[in-house]
Amino acid sequence: MKRNILYALPMLLLMLSGCNLYTQYKQPELPVVDSLYQRLPIDTTAIVVDNTSIGYMSWKVVFTDTLLQQWIEQGLVHNTDMNIARLRVEQAEAALTASRLVFIPSLTLSGQGGLSQYTGSELKKSYNVAVTADWELDLFGKQLNAARGAEAVLEQTKAYKQAVRTRLIATIADSYFTLLMLDEQLEISRRTLDTWEENIRTLEALKRAGKTNEAAVLQAKANRLNVEGSVLTLERRIIEQENSLSVLLGMAPAMLQRGKLSEQIFPEELSVGIPLQLLSFRPDVRQAEYVLAEAFYATNAAHSAFYPTISLTGSAGWTNNGATITNPAGWLLNAIGSLVQPLFNHGKNVANLKIAKAQQEEALLLFRQSLLDAGAEVNNALVQWQTARKRIEIGSKQIVNLQAAIWNTRLLMKHGSANYLEVLTAQQNLLQAELMQASDRYDEIQGVISLFHALGGGME
Repeated sequence: MKRNILYALPMLLLMLSGCNLYTQYKQPELPVVDSLYQRLPIDTTAIVVDNTSIGYMSWKVVFTDTLLQQWIEQGLVHNTDMNIARLRVEQAEAALTASRLVFIPSLTLSGQGGLSQYTGSELKKSYNVAVTADWELDLFGKQLNAARGAEAVLEQTKAYKQAVRTRLIATIADSYFTLLMLDEQLEISRRTLDTWEENIRTLEALKRAGKTNEAAVLQAKANRLNVEGSVLTLERRIIEQENSLSVLLGMAPAMLQRGKLSEQIFPEELSVGIPLQLLSFRPDVRQAEYVLAEAFYATNAAHSAFYPTISLTGSAGWTNNGATITNPAGWLLNAIGSLVQPLFNHGKNVANLKIAKAQQEEALLLFRQSLLDAGAEVNNALVQWQTARKRIEIGSKQIVNLQAAIWNTRLLMKHGSANYLEVLTAQQNLLQAELMQASDRYDEIQGVISLFHALGGGME
């Protein structure tokens, strides 16, 4: 008989494993991963696809500005979303602890006392104190799958926390560099305003000498007023950007210390790593996969609902069994085993299994989509970075040519060989080119930030 039981037990476990009651989650086949980086920019000389990825780098290595590092550290401590993410991790850890403790019996302590008396009889006092233990045997994996599902939920919350952290770092960096760009554009506009003042004085002198007319002076003054309006707009945008960044850092709006856009240093080459690294570093991809794992274990739990529930209940206590308090009391022992096999539950178990399977399929589709989104974001960031670098090269040459053109037209105008409109046009073009150069420099930096974010935000 014992031999039959020993032979039957492995067979039973094998059958239950075949019913997905005890199987563990495995990552599905993902053929889409190999083609995530197909649309890289044409010129890949500055882009390396290997294992030395920017995804491995700490944010302190990517963003070397010491003032920016201080603001990021403050944001990681005081930002509201970051602190909420920490609390969600704590909640998930508590839920996981509770799910693991279901494998041991639950214990309760109860006490009861009473008085009773019949007419003419002696007053009787009764009491009992007992400890009750209740234990559900997890032969069919319901509790095991619930615990594994709780582990997946915990990993989801950790991935969500990492996603919040990565987004926060990228947003702080982007806001900081936006401020630097606005500062540089403001400096350019103020410098241009001084140049227009000089142009107006020159044109007024030429007018007095009879070499130009009032229209030239008025046009120069109009251009100066236009730049004055731009200066006011930039000053307003700077204050608004400082306020937004202050709120992001969890502090009251204030004037923030910062460096200069021209002083920022970033690598000349960027390494994106192989596509499979997105599975390891992108928190949204990890979160999507843990959602899939949770759905997998939920499906297993739905399968286990078709099998019986076996529980053991026992109690041990001290009682006088209704006798008087002076009578000796004794031990009370009790043990009960129960088995509940579902037969007909109005189709709920069948419906729950179908729902769980559908949710698992939905989670698989979302996991696959997260990979596609990750690949697109990496490609977009690389294109933005490389395009901005090319625009900076073109803009630098354009600025040099415009500066030479302004010098030449001013010289020619003083000698009466050039029209004042040529000077005004050249000066206006130079202003636009310098402003665009600052914007392109910001786009280059933003490409690095976007790539940092797209590859998972680096190591903690």
